[in-house]
Amino acid sequence: MERDARPTIAVIGAGPAGLMAAEAAMGAARVELFDRMPSPARKLLMAGKSGLNLTKAEDPAAFADAYGAPRLAPMLAAFGPADAAAWAEGLGQPLFTGSTGRVFPTAMKASPLLRAWLARLEAGGVTLHARHRWTGWDGGGLTFDAPEGPVTRRPDATVLAMGGASWRRLGSDGAWADVLSDAIAPFAPSNVGLSVGWSAHMARHFGAPLKNAALLVEGRAHRGEVVVTAKGLEGGGLYPLTPALRRGASLRLDLAPDLTEDALADRLARAPRKASLANRLRRAGLSPVAIALAREWADGPLDAAVLKRLPVRHAGLRPLDEAISTAGGLRWDAVDEGLMLRARPGTFAAGEMLDWEAPTGGYLLTACLATGLWAGRHAAAHATGRASPFSG
Repeated sequence: MERDARPTIAVIGAGPAGLMAAEAAMGAARVELFDRMPSPARKLLMAGKSGLNLTKAEDPAAFADAYGAPRLAPMLAAFGPADAAAWAEGLGQPLFTGSTGRVFPTAMKASPLLRAWLARLEAGGVTLHARHRWTGWDGGGLTFDAPEGPVTRRPDATVLAMGGASWRRLGSDGAWADVLSDAIAPFAPSNVGLSVGWSAHMARHFGAPLKNAALLVEGRAHRGEVVVTAKGLEGGGLYPLTPALRRGASLRLDLAPDLTEDALADRLARAPRKASLANRLRRAGLSPVAIALAREWADGPLDAAVLKRLPVRHAGLRPLDEAISTAGGLRWDAVDEGLMLRARPGTFAAGEMLDWEAPTGGYLLTACLATGLWAGRHAAAHATGRASPFSG
């Protein structure tokens, strides 16, 4: 049998970024894919349980601006929302676009897409090594803890795609940061809820959504659903505010966002004089959970001014392991324009390992794919000695 003379590329991490890096490199090199878990893409499969929001049908420039990371711009220009949709359809997955522009597989789950993707990679010669935990370097070699014991590989190029530091049980624990500690911005939770120590009367409202309310942060009002839980507050309306809250911004609730303060005061005044406070608030249009929150957090009388600017008293963001994603990771100044580590020529990085932060709504997955494609093509170019590795 004729020996394959192509260079070898190691991809460490079998999530979306790693799988895309393997796909990008497999035509030019022999690709070995390593993952510490027994099976690949566990976080992707978990995300698929809520429908797998693949991307968002949005103007490419607006889509890129949502990240606040200028270094991502060329990668998203090369692989943006339309490219992500075409790629999924190329794997035999029909898509639909919701009313907010979010794009989902018609199957509303990740498993059919993942099966087709893994089959494509296998057909392209990609070899998957499960239960291989990367432990660092031994000179020019990659070292792993594997079922058979310590393993060393010496590829011609490497792509690191081991995720951020959330969802530990699915393999994304950020332990790799110990090896690259000199190049790391500290991890912080993103797209995560708030911790609240509730009074006993709030227990009956656990699981209840707070609808028809606005969240007030840094002079702006944000609409979106928030759910009261035993641990605090969760929900898609809260997640985009994570960066501001992490900076220490205060959070208030407008419990009647469709009314002016004067109009709300008028409604409260028109209630029967003998009506209880709860009935007065209900007549003014507040839901039971909104009334409960007002009672929980108000310092004084529940007048219109308080109800329009109710302070949210919380104990900070929920822990990293409860976050949908993380901020922090490998600093941008530690990688070059091709995502190669400046301190480690021939080693590239992709996905949530990099220090960028995505809002929910399809942004996270698309950027993981885009950076994986970018790193994989640059790794292949490095391994083969080709110039201008990315032609779009």
